[in-house]
Amino acid sequence: MSGVVIVVGGGIVGASCAYELALRGWRVTLLDASRVGGGCSQGNCGYVCPSHVYPLARPGTIAATLPLVFRRNSPFAVRARLDLPLFAWFDAFRRCCTEAQVEATMGALHDLLAAGKARYEEVIRAEGIDAEYEQQGCLFISKDEAHLDHFEADNRRMTERFGYGARRIDGKSLAAMEPTLRDGLGGAWMFDCDAHLRPDRYMAGLRAVLLRRGVRVCEGTRVVAIEGEHGRATGVLTESGRMESDAIVVATGAWTPELARCIGARLPIVPGKGYSVTLSGGQQLARRPMVFEQHRVAVTPFRGAVRIGSTMEFAGYDATIRDERLRLLTESASLYFKEPVRATREGAWFGWRPMVPDGKPFIDRAPRFRNVMVAAGHSMIGMSTGPGTGQVVAQLLSGEAPAFDPAPFRIGRRMG
Repeated sequence: MSGVVIVVGGGIVGASCAYELALRGWRVTLLDASRVGGGCSQGNCGYVCPSHVYPLARPGTIAATLPLVFRRNSPFAVRARLDLPLFAWFDAFRRCCTEAQVEATMGALHDLLAAGKARYEEVIRAEGIDAEYEQQGCLFISKDEAHLDHFEADNRRMTERFGYGARRIDGKSLAAMEPTLRDGLGGAWMFDCDAHLRPDRYMAGLRAVLLRRGVRVCEGTRVVAIEGEHGRATGVLTESGRMESDAIVVATGAWTPELARCIGARLPIVPGKGYSVTLSGGQQLARRPMVFEQHRVAVTPFRGAVRIGSTMEFAGYDATIRDERLRLLTESASLYFKEPVRATREGAWFGWRPMVPDGKPFIDRAPRFRNVMVAAGHSMIGMSTGPGTGQVVAQLLSGEAPAFDPAPFRIGRRMG
């Protein structure tokens, strides 16, 4: 099956959907309200991480996180305001903090992450995209041995269930691996399965591939409604007019709730604001990606640059870059390096992650229109899971068997 398809949203998920559909003979139009690759797919840390199977919603998460809400400029922040969807989201998140939910989510995320990594390698090789893709693993670094010990049970659980995990590295060995780190750190867990890339370079390369394959790319085009009748969508309404299609993919990330009513879906997606700062030139902090979990900071080396990112701020669609959040990144990272991290506002970035309470995205047909696929809500792993999502969306629309079971990602599933 093929025809005319409109993909709404030009991030890693939407662009991957457009690519996979074009491969299958669909005539694809990709629409983005801003520009392709200009949102969360631009300034994230570029992790392609099968290791990230554990969701945020776990037993003990609320007790561990709640004190951070009241700490000044903490990695986790909630802007005080009346926001009923956010209150409902937190209530659903609370219900998801059970072992049964964690077990189910881990299995689903494992399949999606594995498909994403495999598809990255296939697409990069087939299309010749230079995105600085490397499999150097990822270090989860602990300041002290007690924190390092705490992950032992989680690592054993992963290894027993999925057949891969991390290897433990003591503080002395860690110092030899990464000489810029401070002496006296507790050690690290090394996930050799993880890879990384430079997301802005991958998105630029993928955009060029889409154009080469005949995809019509319309940037600065905002979709305000999806129209249809008798259970089938017939097109989209943009601010400049109507466009007809045989099928539609909604991949608008944190903005997806704006279109949810049109397609008859209730999607508990809220924006979780993250920041990064990219240091170009002189200061080379790391040889390989690393996460400082105790301070919720991630570091990724690129050619001639290094990116420091993370934090989680529930502040609605606030579009300001707050200097104190950038300082939090550099000051937290400086606790782990011998030399203080020096950054300027020039490399600063923020993006709205599309957060879902149970940590699983929605990959499913819309309730109102069976020819509309929703691919949204990838929380903090959108860069890792975008290609796998695109593959399955295209398979389902084309009548093919999906690469993995999409049932755990259905719309309307019970949260907790």
